Amino acid sequence: MLELGDISSFNEEAFIRAHQQEAVTSLRLHPVKKSNSFTANEKVPWCGQGRYLAQRPVFTLDPLYHAGAYYVQEASSMFLDYLLRNLLPDNKNLRVLDLCAAPGGKSTLIASYLDKSSLLISNEVIRTRAPILEENMSRWGYMNTWVTSNDARGIGKLEGYFDIIVVDAPCSGSGLFRKNEKALHEWSEADVQLCSQRQQGILADIWPALKEDGILIYATCSYSPREDEEILDWLGNEFAVKSLEVKIPEEWGIVSVRSEQKEMTGYRFFPDKVMGEGFFIAALQKKEETEEIRYPKFKMADVKGIKDQAGFLLKEQDLQFIPIADNNYAAIQPEHYADWQLLQKTLFFRKTGTGLGSPANKEWLPAHDVALSIDAADSLNVIPVNREQALKFLKKEEGYLPAIEKGWYIIAYEGLGLGWVKSLGNRFNNYLPKNQRIRMDI
Repeated sequence: MLELGDISSFNEEAFIRAHQQEAVTSLRLHPVKKSNSFTANEKVPWCGQGRYLAQRPVFTLDPLYHAGAYYVQEASSMFLDYLLRNLLPDNKNLRVLDLCAAPGGKSTLIASYLDKSSLLISNEVIRTRAPILEENMSRWGYMNTWVTSNDARGIGKLEGYFDIIVVDAPCSGSGLFRKNEKALHEWSEADVQLCSQRQQGILADIWPALKEDGILIYATCSYSPREDEEILDWLGNEFAVKSLEVKIPEEWGIVSVRSEQKEMTGYRFFPDKVMGEGFFIAALQKKEETEEIRYPKFKMADVKGIKDQAGFLLKEQDLQFIPIADNNYAAIQPEHYADWQLLQKTLFFRKTGTGLGSPANKEWLPAHDVALSIDAADSLNVIPVNREQALKFLKKEEGYLPAIEKGWYIIAYEGLGLGWVKSLGNRFNNYLPKNQRIRMDI
């Protein structure tokens, strides 16, 4: 059974009572894709864009969800935003890894924090979970977020590359008992032990990729000290690390804990003390000499013809265009071209920069990425739609748009892009990716 009695400030009676109540619903607003929805809701104290909802709506039937106006995320895990902004107030020129990133909650949060000069690698090793990560990062619309699918050992070969590594480690899931009944029935002490060993293996494999003085942020949704404080002690015994702390207002209800051996600080979230689910997070700084990675020599790709064809899709023109799979192209910031040259030798990319599409006979076939990008050009043709029309588009139905001049158009709801249609004059072709089609009845 869970061993929580020794944890500071643990109240068993209040803890049980909280688990007899409904889980809290929360979301995080996009900092650029503005809408009027949820802005007046109660704020999550430790995340400026976080909002609580009195009840859980059907997000699948909200076009703003599909446009990336917000991300549905558990409130406790949004504390990562507070950690980043306090430990690293300078958000420029950073290289960041979200190692276990699917479905994308922490990656979209990190993307919102970073300056465009920084680069985020959102990684998911489980290939069946990687597509939803790719979809959510496209929906969030940032050019400096790339999606990969590699194991920790493979990424660990990038010695001294990352300034920040976030490991939201696979765990026994006890912090989600209130939210996920399946987690309650599947929990066992044997699983806790297995998860602890797995967490140690992941951290050992990825450790070489962190720069000297770089920051490791370790998190779980487990209450078990074996997966939390004891992992901090293991890190302290295996590597040269410094525990990092931030000041937290007492009224937030977050419990600060220290590991038994190394007295390393972590932060616990209990549902009887915060409006959120069970969560643990800690930040450590690498204090051992690590040789930083060397970038290879390279020549810039000659894609002038492609830029002439596709440059109109984006606001910024000082971008680097790169070839990706199947005669498609993407745009990245010029300062990330050396990173692309380096990383493609080691990592399997699912998404690089903002996908632009591909050349075709006498036209350019625009990628879905552009319609959702915060960098999409203001001059692109747009068809404003109401909620009913937006849902028909998302269900790939027909007959909801009037005849219009031939050409490519972005379907936009409340000013935010949902995807592309091509007008043929008397009818439209819907270019929403098939895997993103809504199948729920309205």
